[in-house]
Amino acid sequence: MTNKVPLLDVRQLTVAFRSGAGQMVQAVKDVSFQVEPETTVALVGESGSGKSVSALAVMGLLPERSARVSAQSLRFKGTSLLSDQGRLINPYRGNRMTMVFQDPMTSLNPVYSVGYQVAEMLRVHRQMSRKDAQAKTIALFEEVGISDPAYRFNAYPHELSGGQQQRVMIAMALACEPELLIADEPTTALDVTVQKQILDLMADLRSRRRMAMIFISHDLSLVGQIADHVVVMQKGTVCENASSRQIFQMPSHVYTRALLSCRPTAESKGRRLLTVDDWTRAESAGAVPEPPAIRQEVKPGEVFVTVQNLSKTYMRKSGLFSQTAFHAVDDVSFDIRKGETLGLVGESGSGKSTIGLMLMRLITPTKGKILVDGRDLVQVSEKEFAPYRRRFQVVFQNPYASLNPRFTIGQILAEPMWLHGIGKTSQDRENLSKRLLDRVGLPEAALKRYPHEFSGGQRQRIMIARCLTVSPDLVVCDEAVSALDVSVQAQVLNLLKDLQQELGLSYLFISHDLSVVQYMSDRIIVLKSGKIVEEGDTEAIYQRPRHEYTQALLRAVPTLSVAQPAA
Repeated sequence: MTNKVPLLDVRQLTVAFRSGAGQMVQAVKDVSFQVEPETTVALVGESGSGKSVSALAVMGLLPERSARVSAQSLRFKGTSLLSDQGRLINPYRGNRMTMVFQDPMTSLNPVYSVGYQVAEMLRVHRQMSRKDAQAKTIALFEEVGISDPAYRFNAYPHELSGGQQQRVMIAMALACEPELLIADEPTTALDVTVQKQILDLMADLRSRRRMAMIFISHDLSLVGQIADHVVVMQKGTVCENASSRQIFQMPSHVYTRALLSCRPTAESKGRRLLTVDDWTRAESAGAVPEPPAIRQEVKPGEVFVTVQNLSKTYMRKSGLFSQTAFHAVDDVSFDIRKGETLGLVGESGSGKSTIGLMLMRLITPTKGKILVDGRDLVQVSEKEFAPYRRRFQVVFQNPYASLNPRFTIGQILAEPMWLHGIGKTSQDRENLSKRLLDRVGLPEAALKRYPHEFSGGQRQRIMIARCLTVSPDLVVCDEAVSALDVSVQAQVLNLLKDLQQELGLSYLFISHDLSVVQYMSDRIIVLKSGKIVEEGDTEAIYQRPRHEYTQALLRAVPTLSVAQPAA
């Protein structure tokens, strides 16, 4: 750091929220960091570490009634953002300081076109005419890489892909030519290729526009691609504050070392992933944790499910009276063996989830066969399929939307048992629920609590326990860990491996995260536009990918490298 006045100077920032009982709960305590002009500072940590709260406090976006913000000093280019009474004010918000949020679909108004929403920023902050604001918006869309920008000006958010939506949010943030851009988990929900495009775009824009950036993430492998300086946060405090090079090459805090080791790598295959708890226990004993080998890898057995020429076609309007066919899945064939993990990888729209839902018969195939025990499950009646519904279970991506918020965990676990006639009495079902909660690492007291009382990782464990209530043979994991922090992700992946060893489960593991798929899978199928472009053993595909699409996916996987310091 230089001796010049920093662009943003945050010293001893503290944020507390008023709880339902009227008490003040501290979310951020004595957080300090600086952002120099034309540099990128990353705020890194798990959910609940205070990253986003710190950024929202700087922007002045926290609700005054429930949030109390204080700081020893909070200055933008030497000008204090605190009033004489100590209240936070930010006259630069939306003009010289802007923010890109994690989920563009919740940030964009669905009833207005994306062009109108960006142009509105220009009319409000720059007092532009409607015509000039539209011309500037189209130029911004072109700058952030949106194809056919004049046409997209009139598009609504739901008509754009996730990557395009995020580009619109970046264009909106850049509209008033800010000096500081805050990006809050801007790539979390995106495919690896789109994620790389967004990261490259943001780095390029920072350089060309000579602005500074705060990049918020839970994933250090992403941070290494873009940040000059890293602030590692845990439970509302800063545990390490150093240059990217020092963080990645000589991390001083045990929590930083834990975050670096949680992500699966090629060397993780056949070993359990280390978690934050593993590092904490080892640190207290004065040792360095070693990832233990998995007790015994499950060897895939005979073929359990055979999929032949599976296709799903949707008809969509192409005119007032005409329709065109959209092939979501096109002539896909594969086998799943007992005790095997088959990985399905590809970008959004490649057909991964559609295949999983067709296996579950939650979507009806247009054509093709799904053979189990010699029977074609596509052709059987709903009554005949009932026993197979018990044998096939699914863990969805979003643990917040997968659990009924009005049911206790006990009711959520008992429902499938009651539907399938498992357990003679409610006490039998409760006892089984307690055993399953223990198996997935949750206390039996959880039975009487509701989903909102649990973290994302705990909810995903509950979903896994719910699957196990009916003793399935196959579990479809549809992006089951993509919404989780890297440390929680490691815990859930270890749990899935343990359950596979104990119960001989087969997994269809659907993900856009190739590092996770490599760690979990015995074989991999690569999908593009509904078609299989490559399949084979995991190591063979990762070491010698044949198809150019597979090669592009692998090139986009973030690695723990360090960004070059800004000039």
